[in-house]
Amino acid sequence: MLSRTADHLFWMSRYTERAENTARILDVNYQTSLLPQSAGVAQVGWEGLLRISELMPAYQYQYGEVTPRDVLHFMVRDESNPSSIVSCLRAARENARAVRGVLTTELWETQNQTWLELQRLLKSRHIEKDPSEFFEWVKFRSHLSRGVAIGTMLQDEAFHFYRMGTFLERADNTARLIDVKFHAVESDFYGAASQEDQELDFYHWSAILRSVSAFEVYRKVYRTVITPDRVAELMILRPDMPRSLLACMNEVVNNLRAVSNETSAETERHAGKLRAELQFARIDEILANGLHAFLTQFLDRVNMLGTRISQNFLIPMAA
Repeated sequence: MLSRTADHLFWMSRYTERAENTARILDVNYQTSLLPQSAGVAQVGWEGLLRISELMPAYQYQYGEVTPRDVLHFMVRDESNPSSIVSCLRAARENARAVRGVLTTELWETQNQTWLELQRLLKSRHIEKDPSEFFEWVKFRSHLSRGVAIGTMLQDEAFHFYRMGTFLERADNTARLIDVKFHAVESDFYGAASQEDQELDFYHWSAILRSVSAFEVYRKVYRTVITPDRVAELMILRPDMPRSLLACMNEVVNNLRAVSNETSAETERHAGKLRAELQFARIDEILANGLHAFLTQFLDRVNMLGTRISQNFLIPMAA
């Protein structure tokens, strides 16, 4: 497959997944901001979202003070922010248009219709009235795109690059989403929070589980109260949880193997090593060594893996 075609497919899926995960991380912050809490705690949540996304400098340059309204505008509508939902869905549509001949008609029409509907939603101002409903729409369109791809695409190299982009992006964004919540309440692991705080935090953990469509999954797997360590285990180490880090790396490794070439052996080794470390890890060891440090290292390694995939298969990234 031509590297340019593979590149467009890889980034089409990454941008679609990024839009979905941006919607998820905004939704969990919006939902938790509605819970009883001090203004300071709510402020930390919105600032944490920008810091974890590495967008704080860009935000402050344009808006200055961090407010929920401005953060939502920056992360949803702002075309100068390359990670905003509007920027991601535009980029996904443009990448799809560039390889329209490779895509099935159904997949192209899904991507194109998503962009057209987004324009209508942005003009209606309905987003500001009910942000959660808009975030659900973004997630639904991403689910639809992914489902159409699985249901209509020939499972050849094009399909594998599409899937590889999806799960590499999901791994990155899931790690960031976990870090937004867990880094802010790290004291909970050590019992420093009061009983009242821990009871209130049940709703925060419920919100983060719902943000990755894992609330029902958690109940089915653990059949007990929601605790931070089990939430971490579910979202990091469970291979049967679709958005966990291990599940994402399983997909990356499998799709990378399917398109391997004479230059990709070292990239496959890096991906396999990262997958193996997750596969044989224990959550108590991860928490004892520091969850934030673990997630930071994971993000660095996923970013490096993306760079290596680009060098082996795609259009070389600009220095």
